[in-house]
Amino acid sequence: MKAPENLIEYIVQSERIVFFTGAGISTGADIPDYRGPEGTSKTRPEITLQDFLHDKDQRELYWTFKSEDWKQGKDIQATPAHHAITTLNTMGKLTALITQNIDGLHRKAETPEDKLIELHGRMDGVLCVQCGFEGPAVTCYENWLAEKQLPICPDCGYFLKPAVIQFGENLREDVLVRAQKAMQDPDLVISIGSTLSVQPAATFPIMAARAGIPYIIINQGETAHDGLPHVAIRLEGDIQEIFSSAVEDAGAMFG
Repeated sequence: MKAPENLIEYIVQSERIVFFTGAGISTGADIPDYRGPEGTSKTRPEITLQDFLHDKDQRELYWTFKSEDWKQGKDIQATPAHHAITTLNTMGKLTALITQNIDGLHRKAETPEDKLIELHGRMDGVLCVQCGFEGPAVTCYENWLAEKQLPICPDCGYFLKPAVIQFGENLREDVLVRAQKAMQDPDLVISIGSTLSVQPAATFPIMAARAGIPYIIINQGETAHDGLPHVAIRLEGDIQEIFSSAVEDAGAMFG
């Protein structure tokens, strides 16, 4: 079999694909890029975990921000690119999907739980930083929006927080271990919609690439990995069009 020369051929010839996704895969669903011109990084103050835990005003402000995000995003549906990854899982080609996103759209696209690795947490969950309790966030958001009622852990009475990684908070050890294991034996790594500038998240795709695994980057805009010798293909442009059509064509060849 000849060496693959384009995205479609790489997909067809691969059996263990690991994806790494960022905000750019969700902009097609009208979710602003976090670091883009209209992203919340430009319009909101940074609230650290320490701020949240020790300052009631900051805690309330954080719940206001996240409740607004939840309300705006709860009915947004996954994009064709999200569904295309699920299609590859159906074809038996998906090993893992590592995402920086907290929007839950990979879940809405029915990515299997055992293959989905959410590095920065999930918007639809809450957790207690004291006892480790975890649960769904819907009631917490609804209560805050309706009554400005701060949620309390039902197990230990401490503060609940949205299950997303805040500034000054380390990534969860169990999640990091899963991501590291996912990068041990893929035969293709594809990064979609990420600037690849956030650490330590961006170390995962390059980890496999440096070991000789083919590495493809699809993004609209520059990335921190552009020009690296480890990158097999760099595709610039509309993610939905480039990736979804490639998976469709690969599916036709695979079938």
